[in-house]
Amino acid sequence: MEPAAGGFSEEQFREVCAELQQPAPAGADWQLLLETLGISIYRLLDQHSGLYEYKVFGVLEDCPPALLADVYMDLDYRKQWDRYIKELCEKECNGEIIVYWEVKYPFPLSNRDYVYLRQRRDLDLEGKRIHVILAQSTSVPQFTEKPGVIRVQQYKQSLAIESDGKKGSKEWSS
Repeated sequence: MEPAAGGFSEEQFREVCAELQQPAPAGADWQLLLETLGISIYRLLDQHSGLYEYKVFGVLEDCPPALLADVYMDLDYRKQWDRYIKELCEKECNGEIIVYWEVKYPFPLSNRDYVYLRQRRDLDLEGKRIHVILAQSTSVPQFTEKPGVIRVQQYKQSLAIESDGKKGSKEWSS
């Protein structure tokens, strides 16, 4: 589902919340890759593209949900700890905030870059506060492709975070 004009739809945000309530991916042929320290990672092969889609479910016991969502959205903070960033910025394009992210790859691989729309909503559902972040590739003339850098065209991410009922966060990411 493509982002609607003006961003993602309310339905798209609510679909992500529904997945948070499931302990494992529903339907299809999801393969459990890893289960350790309260984190489960699944993958599903897309037969058409040959690419995998990943889902991660887990609990971070000492990180409150709002803080986790804030850290995820903070690009300046990410630049401090992610040594693979060559360039990372946000820019308003056609009334939307668009993220540009170039990732350094070691020789002989080419760097990759991403141009995507990203939005956050904090929802109250059935008495629970759920922080939802959606991101999906887009194309805008303000970020043209660079020679020697491979543009990732099919990027999408969904993240839902809620309290684990204690001091930490329960999260789902795809």
